Amino acid sequence: QVQLVESGGGLVQPGGSLRLSCAASGFTFKNRAMFWHRQAPGQEREMVASISNGGDMTTYADSVKGRFTISRDNSKNMVYLQMNNLKSEDTAVYYCKAALYMTWGQGTQVTVSS
Repeated sequence: QVQLVESGGGLVQPGGSLRLSCAASGFTFKNRAMFWHRQAPGQEREMVASISNGGDMTTYADSVKGRFTISRDNSKNMVYLQMNNLKSEDTAVYYCKAALYMTWGQGTQVTVSS
């Protein structure tokens, strides 16, 4: 079955950086676009970034454009989210997701606070 395991979250000061990782299994990773979503307390889950199956096309939410970079390694079944210049409003639980599958991982908490 599809499994997604996110890691790399933590507490960081405003302006800091984090790199999130997602290990995927249970499906043909190289054939699926991948997404990062986040959910802040009391808010709906929102898509943050997407990457095509080959890694050549990416999209970003306006709120993170220029600060976040999504990437993938199809040889390792991994997808990453490099987050720079973090702001307090980036505080959320971050999840990865594979296209056309409804499975969510446990998420990884990112807290941006001084």
